[in-house]
Amino acid sequence: MGYRRPVSRFGFNSLSVKLPVLTAAVCLIAGAIAAALMLKTEEKQLVYEEFHALRVQSEQTQMHFSEFLTLKKKLAQQANMVVSRSLFSEQPGQTSSEQQVQINRNDERINSIAANGISAAYLPVKNLNEQTQALLTESEFVWNSLSPLLLQDFFNFYLHTTDDFVRISPPNSLLVDGKGSSHFSIHALPLLREELNPTRQALWSGIHYDAVWSKWVVSVLVPLYVDDVYQGFTGSDLELDVLLRRLPKSTEESAYIVFDKQGRVLSAPNMGIVAHNNQLADKGSLPAAFQEMIDNTLRVNLPSLQSEFGYQQESYLANVVHLTELDWYIGYYKKRDSALFALHDLKWKFSGLFIIYGLFVSLLLHQVIYHLILRRLNQSVDALVSFGKGQLDYPELPDANDELGMLNASINDMSDETRKLIHGLNTRVSERESAQKQANRLGKAVEFSGTGVLITNDRFKIEYVNPKMLEMTGFNEAHFTGAPLLGIVSKEMAIIVDDIDFDLRSRNYWRGDTLLQGVSDEPIWVSLSISPIREENGRISSYVASAQDISFVKESQRKMEELAYFDTLTGLANRTFFRMQLRKSMALAERGHYAFALFYFDLDEFKRINDTLGHDAGDRLLVEVADRLKQRLRAEDTIARLGGDEFAVLLSGIESRENAMDVAHTIQRTLAKPIRLGNNEVIVSASIGITLAPFDSKEEEQLLKHADLAMYEAKAKGRNTFHFYSQELDAAANERLYIENELRQAIKEGQFSLRYQPQIDSITEQVVGYEALVRWYHPEKGFIAPTKFIPIAEATGMIVELGAWVLREACQFSARLRRSGRTADISINLSARQFKDAELIDNIAMTLKETGLSPQMLHLELTESMLMGDVEAAIEQLLEMKKLGVSLSIDDFGTGYSSLSYLKRFPVDVLKVDRSFVKDIPEDSNDMEITAAIIAMAQKLSMKVIAEGVETQEQVAFLQRNNCFIVQGYYYSAPLTEHEILMQSQHPDIGQGKQAH
Repeated sequence: MGYRRPVSRFGFNSLSVKLPVLTAAVCLIAGAIAAALMLKTEEKQLVYEEFHALRVQSEQTQMHFSEFLTLKKKLAQQANMVVSRSLFSEQPGQTSSEQQVQINRNDERINSIAANGISAAYLPVKNLNEQTQALLTESEFVWNSLSPLLLQDFFNFYLHTTDDFVRISPPNSLLVDGKGSSHFSIHALPLLREELNPTRQALWSGIHYDAVWSKWVVSVLVPLYVDDVYQGFTGSDLELDVLLRRLPKSTEESAYIVFDKQGRVLSAPNMGIVAHNNQLADKGSLPAAFQEMIDNTLRVNLPSLQSEFGYQQESYLANVVHLTELDWYIGYYKKRDSALFALHDLKWKFSGLFIIYGLFVSLLLHQVIYHLILRRLNQSVDALVSFGKGQLDYPELPDANDELGMLNASINDMSDETRKLIHGLNTRVSERESAQKQANRLGKAVEFSGTGVLITNDRFKIEYVNPKMLEMTGFNEAHFTGAPLLGIVSKEMAIIVDDIDFDLRSRNYWRGDTLLQGVSDEPIWVSLSISPIREENGRISSYVASAQDISFVKESQRKMEELAYFDTLTGLANRTFFRMQLRKSMALAERGHYAFALFYFDLDEFKRINDTLGHDAGDRLLVEVADRLKQRLRAEDTIARLGGDEFAVLLSGIESRENAMDVAHTIQRTLAKPIRLGNNEVIVSASIGITLAPFDSKEEEQLLKHADLAMYEAKAKGRNTFHFYSQELDAAANERLYIENELRQAIKEGQFSLRYQPQIDSITEQVVGYEALVRWYHPEKGFIAPTKFIPIAEATGMIVELGAWVLREACQFSARLRRSGRTADISINLSARQFKDAELIDNIAMTLKETGLSPQMLHLELTESMLMGDVEAAIEQLLEMKKLGVSLSIDDFGTGYSSLSYLKRFPVDVLKVDRSFVKDIPEDSNDMEITAAIIAMAQKLSMKVIAEGVETQEQVAFLQRNNCFIVQGYYYSAPLTEHEILMQSQHPDIGQGKQAH
């Protein structure tokens, strides 16, 4: 009963008899004072606890944010390593897919959008080269594999190089922003450069606005180095909304505010401030109390700051922490009254208690003292006993402003400190176990890595070597242990050892390709990287060297360099090597002491040989031609195959046309010898264009153009010949370009007209039909010959539109003659382009229907060369035309390469003997024999025969003797207009037409 003496000491036994009123008053006053002191102490304690709770919440948020940002940074660094290894650690074009990406080009930029829509790329046209071209292709395949994984953690992922090449996923930024690199200029931070970031660490950018997605984001940027040269960076963005969702939700009683170093407010939900559009709220938009809190935080620049302020007649408690990685501040604030809510209730309870206490204090004083002292002591004892047993979750003891309260507060503080200490110990144990597991994983990763790894001390003495390095070199571990690091470099690379040593001692790292010394004295090509390992204080404790075997890459590179400049089929120089040699020759020629000739030629009728004998035979022919050229030309001359059957020769020391002519004759004689291809023997020829430098031009492109013009002129002269460039060829080329441009305008403006040449029965001298011939009268140049504009119209495809007009006009002319009772058969020439037009049949049928012309009166003329390309397709087209009921003729028969076996299969009604056979009758007996043979053959095949170009009586007589009676030519009449035909029909003797016209 040791606790009863204090109770009886302050009981009513002595005081209630002598001074009951005074005792009551004294006790009431003492109780009031004690209650006030207790309430004040309780208030301070509650405020302290609330500050503590806010600090704990802030620190937990800070810790979670730091862990989250560290995880994202590591992920971005790993992605950077993948991009560096995939796109820059290998030679461009060596490991990428053979497929090429689709690109869009304009005058300023190149855009590329992946076929699957995952990524897009941008590159200024001025920076286009082989490396960036390969980067366009290879980066798409890297992004196809990498970005689906990264976009699960980041908003986007992109690469930005110093060449302003950009690859980004998703592609929306480049789809919207056509300029490409302007969207990323904000990321080109100076801190990415080595001068301010020697450790090449990933950096967090400030918050910025993404105008494409209309979002506020922060970026983690990782510099990208290749061979110690800054090449650009990879970047990944995190949305501000994603970061803010990691904060607890604000309530009316407890809320947060986030602001940055510049005082911009990123989020204050309880005040309706969030980042939206492209502007961040300034601190000026906040109430003055919050502005003062932000100013104090930025001024003191401490990791953590507690403050108390008033706002809207309310007192608030706040705790602000600094988020170092993003340079943000997160402040949690809470109403002070909410923390003291329980205290207010306690005040009311104490008021009622004092009233009761004043009435019963005399009777209950000893009971009150007992409960106020003894119970608290019992609670303290119970708390200490429980805590000693390890029950750390025991409730806190109530404290007050007395000795027991201080004792309870001390016990509570001791409990909190002990809990924190135990929690810290548990955390450290967990961290140590995690670090140990991580170290074990890293150790195994190095142990089983496919890359050779060496670890040295700070003096470059080798302390560790992994099995891959032993496998690569063939040495045992003892060979490396304690040896100098640079001793692994092959003796053949001794010239760079000093450079490596200098870089390591001055810059602490080195990267590059070198040779390692192997046990068999066979050097091994590796990509070697030596980097420092730093302690937390920045001191270098060791170095790590990694060596990736690239022997296969180097060997492939060597072989590809051999193949890069020579044609794989013929062994001749290819186009690339030829252009290099041409540039060298031009450079020498510009100095005035060097002249050379450029031959440009292809093989005549090579396509026919390829089509008839097969591509294998064509390849053997090209090989034989190349061998003959190499045997006949000089070793110092450059012979190149530019593609297909196109060849070029650079002849050094040629200063006159005579020397070039001798070489041209040599080439022709060399090629003229028969070449056996299997069971067939062929003879080939070449059309050679020749230009001389520096006489014809001192510019590379101009010289190539001159040679090309000269070659086409040689072809036009009949092939198997050569032609020198002259200024007239340029004039002819310009004339062709002028005619092509004017031809389009002429078709639009209807500058064409038709002439009709009568076809005469030489026995009766009656008109049996007309051939429609197109004429062009230019408003400035006057009459332009069909031989000039028809080939150009054929080459450009305008002949289809022009031919449709001729068909419609000629059919309308024939219909008018028919209605007037005159002979109305009309012949129209079809071009090769028209004959292959898919709409030709429909166009003919529609024209016959619109004009009302009978199909039997329409004769369509085709050249035999048109029919001998794809014979089966030609026969099918002819049969479709015959179904319309029209008549078909073969024009210029005998000038092509018609096969009689095909001729008999063609559904042809008429053969027209070409004027080239008729014009020399009777002077040329060969032409007479050929003409007679054509007429006889046509009669045997039941075809009609018409002779063109008849100009003399002797020719008419010869044709009549050989049973060819239908003729046309100037002997009877020149081509006439419709008006002239109507006038001529009034003359009884058409045979006098030649004299009349």
